[in-house]
Amino acid sequence: MHLLLDLAFPMAPTESTQRDPAQQDEDASIFSDAQEALWRDFEAADSLQAFCAAWLALQCRLIGGVAGGMVLLGQLEETRPLVPVAFWPDQQHDLRHLSHVTERAVKERRGLAIKRQLPASLPSRSRYDLAYPIQITRRICGVVALDLDWRSEVQIRAVMRQLQWGSGWMEVLLRRNQSAALSLPQDRLQATVAVVAMLVSQTSFQGSTVALVTELATRLGCDRVSIGFMRRGSVQVSALSHSAQFGKNTNLVRTISAAMEEAIDQDELILLPAPPDRKALVARAHAELSRQSGNACLCSIPLHAQDDTIGVLTFERASDQPFDQGTLDFCEALCALVGPILEVRRREDRWVFQKVLDSVHDQLAALIGPRHVATKLGVSLVAAVVLFCIFVKGEYRVTSKTVIEPATRQAVVAGFSGYIAEAPLRAGDVTKKGQLMAKLDDRELALERGKWHSQQEQSQRQYYEALGNGNAPQVQILTAQIAQARAQVALLDEELARTEIRTPLDGVIVTGDLSQSIGAPVERGQVLFELAPLNSYRIVLQVDERDIGNVAVGQRGQLVLSGFPSDPLDFSVGRLTPISTASEGRNFFAWKQNSTMSPSGCALGWKALAKFALTGGGSFGSGRIK
Repeated sequence: MHLLLDLAFPMAPTESTQRDPAQQDEDASIFSDAQEALWRDFEAADSLQAFCAAWLALQCRLIGGVAGGMVLLGQLEETRPLVPVAFWPDQQHDLRHLSHVTERAVKERRGLAIKRQLPASLPSRSRYDLAYPIQITRRICGVVALDLDWRSEVQIRAVMRQLQWGSGWMEVLLRRNQSAALSLPQDRLQATVAVVAMLVSQTSFQGSTVALVTELATRLGCDRVSIGFMRRGSVQVSALSHSAQFGKNTNLVRTISAAMEEAIDQDELILLPAPPDRKALVARAHAELSRQSGNACLCSIPLHAQDDTIGVLTFERASDQPFDQGTLDFCEALCALVGPILEVRRREDRWVFQKVLDSVHDQLAALIGPRHVATKLGVSLVAAVVLFCIFVKGEYRVTSKTVIEPATRQAVVAGFSGYIAEAPLRAGDVTKKGQLMAKLDDRELALERGKWHSQQEQSQRQYYEALGNGNAPQVQILTAQIAQARAQVALLDEELARTEIRTPLDGVIVTGDLSQSIGAPVERGQVLFELAPLNSYRIVLQVDERDIGNVAVGQRGQLVLSGFPSDPLDFSVGRLTPISTASEGRNFFAWKQNSTMSPSGCALGWKALAKFALTGGGSFGSGRIK
């Protein structure tokens, strides 16, 4: 410790006085008696305040010249404030002027003595405010402050040494209190661990309950400890301390069960007699149990496991052994530990059939009870899915690539060899029956016809001349020549009529474009155009081999063209081909369906055929079979 003097001053001379030896002996005897009384008070102190008051009085008596003093104590944590616990000579003495030196001594962690000037009217014009901190393991846990009369620096140091030696008593007291405060939780922890270890060591549920209540009754000095568990909405007493067997239908056991139900209904610790500072609870059943058993002090604590109240522990003591707060804390902590252990042991100790019944009961309670919302939602969802799969019928659709083709194709060929003169129509044009499609060059035919026509007329004149001359052989020859010329003219007329190629029906030109072949020669029988009807076509679907088993003749479906996705066309399966084709690494089976378009579907039909013609027969739609 360090000593701080705000003012250095020389030691003042003292006056020597002569006193009577008898008077001196009397004064010494009085001083000794007073000091002995203080030491007796110090030894008999039974509380912290009494100890500090006796210690401060002894220090003030030993130091002398002290007008007032006080002791301030706190916790070992330096963040806690110091509070006064003892004053000398009494609490009414004004010691507010010591606050400054006390704060500085605590802040600077050393002893301080500050000189204080007094008014000029007083005999002594200065005094000292002195403070000395009390430390334990370098932590300040208190401070003593004194109001001293004037004295020299050496005497101030002697006062500091006296306080330093005297603070050892305070340190011993604080260390004892600290040790007692630490030993109590440790003892409770050891007792809790011992009870839990004993409980776990048991092999059966009934043995565990009996051992638990007997051990608690022995450790806590209880006349009886009872434990009960919830069974179908009521409490059944499972074990009594120091009793391996007991009648479950006796009046005492029924009263104990009623007291346990009273604690479970309120889910609170019930203490009898109830202290005034605790919450008011209903304890009529406990009062009845106290009357029947003769034990005035009762305590019932609910047991919990997984947020459920599973049972109650009831403690009974005589009237001269009330439950203190430490015992209640120990019992509550122990019940919080043994509750889950006993519940697990009880579940493991059941018969298999009982486990099944309890499991069914728990599941039904979770489904019907007020809680377990997630379980209810999950079961409802699973049930809805199962019912949906059982009762709801849907459609399984087979999707495949589709080709739409005309049901028939009408070929338009060249009637004779010649040259293209005109070609007003081309592939994709819609035609009417008798409409001109193309025209062949007829100039050679016209010249040939004129030649045969002239020859016919010449033979006709010669025929008349021979007939007039009566030349019968000549008439016969000319008659044959006239017939030959007439036949040639008729043949040429027929060929001239066939120079104009006209559509044989209403439809659409599928193939053929002669607009770029004007003047090109064509051979007799050469196909110039192909026509398809507007109201007759067929659909070819390429069904994957994985789905062909789901397709049968007569099934209905819809055709969705890529150009008209919002206008599906209905169709039905007409024929399945047993021949598969390989494409894209898989096998496909084709089926065909001939169909006649309705008037409302004609436009889609010829547009689809036109696109089919333009794309060269590629796939341009998708068919779905229900």
